[in-house]
Amino acid sequence: MALQEELKQQGDVLFRYRSYLPLILLIIGLWVKIYQVRFIEHSILAELLETASIFVGIIGLSIRVFTVGYTPFKTSGRNTDKGQVAEGLNTTGIYSIIRNPLYLGNYFMWVAIAMLTGNVWFMLLFSLVFWIYYERIVYAEESFLRKKFGKLYLDWTEKTPVFLPRNFNYKKPINTFSWKKVAKNEKNGLFALFLLFWIFDTVGKFAEQWTFVIEENWQLFGAVSTCIIYLILKYIKKYTDLLDESGR
Repeated sequence: MALQEELKQQGDVLFRYRSYLPLILLIIGLWVKIYQVRFIEHSILAELLETASIFVGIIGLSIRVFTVGYTPFKTSGRNTDKGQVAEGLNTTGIYSIIRNPLYLGNYFMWVAIAMLTGNVWFMLLFSLVFWIYYERIVYAEESFLRKKFGKLYLDWTEKTPVFLPRNFNYKKPINTFSWKKVAKNEKNGLFALFLLFWIFDTVGKFAEQWTFVIEENWQLFGAVSTCIIYLILKYIKKYTDLLDESGR
């Protein structure tokens, strides 16, 4: 099999099992957290990583919220278990600056969790694994988009980088911002982010004295409040049409 086809095949497979990457990160990250607390002297760098992690996570979530809020239905960047779905090509809004803003948002959110370990080497290793993993997913998606949209897609890629902006020729989104779409699509990420902050904080304290204690802190408040928001929005989405929008 030629490398081009092999990369596409790998990307399709990795996308299908993309849910397992966070689970693997969680398991390894919790082990690293315990090891860091038990056997490595707490450093200023570790403290800085843990403190900055919440801001990095919020940046990632904000990128996803901004992207999803302006994205039309069934456009580029939309992939399902049944295959690629794209009736149009996103080239405005944040897509006029980078081609994969959702994956960039994912990176910031997950590297924030890696930072909670306080181990810079684990954070760097995760970044490398994330790059290799998503590089293949992006390759598979772009193969589909190139075939479907042809020159329109190629012209867009010529001036728009994959992840990191190199120019800021921002084009106003064609749609208005939709908080309803954000509520439907990003409630999981909001809850998961704060839940993992609480889990890592709790595990870190457990590793110090081998005693399980639930402290009343911002991590617990964040996990509980976002859980309530998640459950309310899930109920509204399932049993009402309050979050429904035509064409979104």
